[in-house]
Amino acid sequence: MEIGIDSFAMYNNYSSGAELTATEAMEQLLERIVCADDSGLNVFGIGEHHKKGYLDSAPHMILAAAAAQTKNIRLSSAVSVLSAADPVRVFQNYATLDLISNGRAELVVGRGSSIEAYPLFGFDLKDYDELFKEKLNLLLNIRDTEFLSWSGKFRPSLNNQPIYPRPLQKSLPIWLGVGGTPESFVRAGTLGLPLMVAIIGGETRRFAPLVDLYRQAGKAAGHSPDKLSVGLHSLGYVAETTEKAIAEFYPGYAANFTAIGKERGWPAVTRESFDSQSGKYGALIVGSPEDVAEKILRHSEALGGISRVTFQMDSAGLSHEHLKNSIILLGTKVMDLIS
Repeated sequence: MEIGIDSFAMYNNYSSGAELTATEAMEQLLERIVCADDSGLNVFGIGEHHKKGYLDSAPHMILAAAAAQTKNIRLSSAVSVLSAADPVRVFQNYATLDLISNGRAELVVGRGSSIEAYPLFGFDLKDYDELFKEKLNLLLNIRDTEFLSWSGKFRPSLNNQPIYPRPLQKSLPIWLGVGGTPESFVRAGTLGLPLMVAIIGGETRRFAPLVDLYRQAGKAAGHSPDKLSVGLHSLGYVAETTEKAIAEFYPGYAANFTAIGKERGWPAVTRESFDSQSGKYGALIVGSPEDVAEKILRHSEALGGISRVTFQMDSAGLSHEHLKNSIILLGTKVMDLIS
């Protein structure tokens, strides 16, 4: 099983009250990616947001800078909001990243749970799914065809148009990032794309029927089971003991998700709700290396086997030192425990 980190390049430090400049926060993020590479983690993903407090509006740029400083770790989007982007440019950006990184680029594409990209780039939210369906089709066609003829509703047609550069990898890995919509799981299976399931709340085992839908759709479409990989994106954090991990993670998590809840109509985070989420079946993976490894394996069993799990840690406002320590523990302790 692969272990990795997903970052939204947030730089509000709730736990210490420290205020970083954007330049300092970016320097620290790149240092953490290098740390993840040195610690033996498999993948580092950068999300995409277009609002204050986030530095990930151009994730391929961050990943390209990281590519120049790392050797082995795979570098991925997490996710690219494909609905509000031009698939030609997305492919070109990540094909270029693949060349810079010597074949370590990946894409996780999705519709995005944050919607600020739609009005920013002139798209209508009423076209939310139709935009994604068409643009995913185009992106996959670009990946598979150097000279492309294509037409659609939301982008000018292509007439035997060559698209360069081509990546170093024969087929640039493209994962489909999904939340809880059954149609998204079926779409990924039908297309034979690896699936990255974002589970940031509730009980992970409740997603098992949706993962089953994915595998059933993939089988019905003629895809081999080994092509239908399942990854899990979860909020998580590792410290030397579970008590220490919770004490460090909870304050920033509560502050951030209470603030987000005001925007989205969620209730404020309480310690009781946090304890439920970080308990045996809850989605949060917070604890000692031993408890984290045990929970990852339990989640994998509940979902019928997963091939990758990525930790989203910077949404809890932890210090750079805390995040680096957690990355090191993931690479030097947790990976050994689940192997």
